[in-house]
Amino acid sequence: MRVKSKWNAKDRVRTLEEIGGAAAFILWRIAQQGLLNLENEGFQTDTREQRIDVITEYLAFLVHLADRMKADALDAVERQTFISSLAQHLANQVQENRTDAQGQCDYRKPFIDLLNARAADYAECPMPDGEPGYAMKRYFGDAVRVVMGAKDNQWVTDQVMEIEVPEALPPLRKALRELFD
Repeated sequence: MRVKSKWNAKDRVRTLEEIGGAAAFILWRIAQQGLLNLENEGFQTDTREQRIDVITEYLAFLVHLADRMKADALDAVERQTFISSLAQHLANQVQENRTDAQGQCDYRKPFIDLLNARAADYAECPMPDGEPGYAMKRYFGDAVRVVMGAKDNQWVTDQVMEIEVPEALPPLRKALRELFD
C-alpha cells in the first residue's frame, strides 16, 4: 500500500497537532485497506456499520502502535499532544462515517472509549524488538473476529495475525518516520 507521508512545504516546522492530523488520515487509509483485504479474501461484512466496526478495531491497534513507536522519541507532554490530536482527528472521521451509515448520534465518545480500552489491553502485550508480539496480534485478530460477519469467521484471527498486521506495519513506520522528519 502506498501512502503519501511527506510534507509539501518541507522548510516549515509542523506542530504535533498537524502531525496528528496527517497521521490520522494515513491510519484511516491503512485501516480501510485492511478491511478491503479481508473482504477480498472472502471474509464477510454485512453492513456499513460492521465495516466501520472493523475499521475502528484497526484504528485502535494502529493508534496504540503509533504511540509505542514514538514513546522514546517524544517526551510525555509531546506524546500526549500527538496521540490526543491523532485520536481527535480519527474520532471526527468516525463521527462523519457513522453518521452517514447510521444516522445522527454522538459516535466520537464511544470511539474514544474504545481507543482507551484497547490501549489499556494492548499495553499489557510485549513488543519485542519494536514489533507487535504474538499476544498483541492475537488480541487484535480476536477483536476483529468479534465484529466480522459469521461466514468463515473462525479464520479471520489467523488472517489478521499472519497477513494483515505484517502488511500494515511498513506504511505505518514510513508515515511516522516521514511525518516527524
